[in-house]
Amino acid sequence: MKNKDTKYSELEKALKKVKSSFIAIGVYSFFLNVLMLSSTIYMLAVYDVVMPSKSLDTLLVVTLVILIFFVGMALLEYVRSKIMLHVSNKLDAMLNRKIFDATFELAIRNPGKANAAPMRDFNTVKQFLTGSAVFAIFDAPWFPIYLSIMFIFDPIYGFYGLGATIIIILLTIMNGKATKKGLEHSNNMYQKSVEHFSNTVRNVEVVEAMGMKRALFKKWMEKHFEFIETHTQASSTASMYNNASKTFRMMASSLMYGVGALLAINGHISPGMIIAGAVLLGRALAPISQLVASWKTFSNAKISYKRLNDLLLEFDEMEERISLPTPEGKIEFQNIVVVPPLAQKPVIRNVSFTINPGESVGVIGPSAAGKSTLAKAAVGVWPVVNGSVRIDGADIKHYNRDELGEHIGYLPQDIELFEGTIAENIARFRSEDPQKIIEAAKLSGTHDLILNLPNGYETRVGPGGASLSGGQKQRIGLARAVYGMPKMIILDEPNSNLDDAGEYALMMALRILKQKGTTLLFITHRKNLLAIADKIAVVKDGMLSLYGPKDEVLTALSPNAQNNQAQKAVEK
Repeated sequence: MKNKDTKYSELEKALKKVKSSFIAIGVYSFFLNVLMLSSTIYMLAVYDVVMPSKSLDTLLVVTLVILIFFVGMALLEYVRSKIMLHVSNKLDAMLNRKIFDATFELAIRNPGKANAAPMRDFNTVKQFLTGSAVFAIFDAPWFPIYLSIMFIFDPIYGFYGLGATIIIILLTIMNGKATKKGLEHSNNMYQKSVEHFSNTVRNVEVVEAMGMKRALFKKWMEKHFEFIETHTQASSTASMYNNASKTFRMMASSLMYGVGALLAINGHISPGMIIAGAVLLGRALAPISQLVASWKTFSNAKISYKRLNDLLLEFDEMEERISLPTPEGKIEFQNIVVVPPLAQKPVIRNVSFTINPGESVGVIGPSAAGKSTLAKAAVGVWPVVNGSVRIDGADIKHYNRDELGEHIGYLPQDIELFEGTIAENIARFRSEDPQKIIEAAKLSGTHDLILNLPNGYETRVGPGGASLSGGQKQRIGLARAVYGMPKMIILDEPNSNLDDAGEYALMMALRILKQKGTTLLFITHRKNLLAIADKIAVVKDGMLSLYGPKDEVLTALSPNAQNNQAQKAVEK
């Protein structure tokens, strides 16, 4: 039991909120099981009252009553199922956004674990909640009542039913213990094999071009075979116990007639109790047998629940941020230290500089110096472990991300477009404003390119922009970055895939943005882009080597200046 200081995940909180629905299901289950006793009473009435008296009127009355009871049972069963479906849908409404956000946070902090597994786990839990196993759990507590009635008929009846139930429960416990580790390992191996396969498919061009398919297939088969092996072992074990339980239940129910006949011959029970006892035993064993049959489903749901719960505990719901004023575009890096996901050492160390609203800053430096990491920190994708990134004086983590995102344009090195139309991608999948979409396309020099596509702005692209070239994706990505004229635009190697026409369009777009007072931070290896920079930041070995007005920095970087510095060092 959790104490008052224990932290509850969003999943546990959501389940608490639907607690009343589970109570309602318990109430419906109570009345449903009461009505289920009617079949036993009907058997007794027919064999012990109607048959000896040969009264057709009595038979008609008890038959009409039992029919009404069965209609009531059907209605209760239907309502109970609808409530459980309502619970599943309510949980979905409460948690889908939280799981979506937590999955994104996981992907940011640990890109290697970026997949749809949390959503699959959530679906597994919901399917379990709407399945028959849950109703079996609610029906199982009625076993003592059925057993008590059997004891009332005759103690031998009761002990026989108790013994049969104990054996089935033991088989259930043995099934759980025998399959628990195997199912957990099987689930883990399945996740790993799916992740490996998804990664292979995402890089299909490289795989196909360099003949890596067969080698990667072998690698995938190692993981897949281990999944198949563990899954087969766990399923075989579960199947063995399920079959044993099912066979024993059928045998126990059949032998019940023999036990009843023996008791009736000796005058301990009436003939009607033979049939009624068998029906009671079937009702008593039904939920337990159902639990045994659905044990694998229960185990998978339990594993999925634990994974999902751990995820939501690790990435607790983001606090609602107060809406801050629209930023003017001032960006401050204050002694920031950035450690990329999965890395051990910082890539950016104690970097500090300020970009004033409307300034244009070019970031240069050797490869692997930390330039892209700086860009990711500037937009808040990678959080800093020390220091702070501030927008108009406020720490970037204090902004409402959805609101701040409208004022930021970002073009990463690896352009990712999403499945949908080009218009949707440019509009960032928000409410489409055709005028703003076309303005962004024209500003980025992409309008004519889009018009030449088969369906223009309505051309659909596959996941990642699969149907477009690298240059086309980069130019559409630039249009997305400038959509809505954001206050700040961060571009990481924006001309890496562009031809001369694309580079010219990029230069023109940056000049227009600069004229409109947009704060620009761009990373480049090509000197021509530096023509529009007001200042230049030189990053080397994760540190800020130089920062200042463009002319001063370029002068300091010139060969003559470096030779003079070297000469002075020698003279000293």
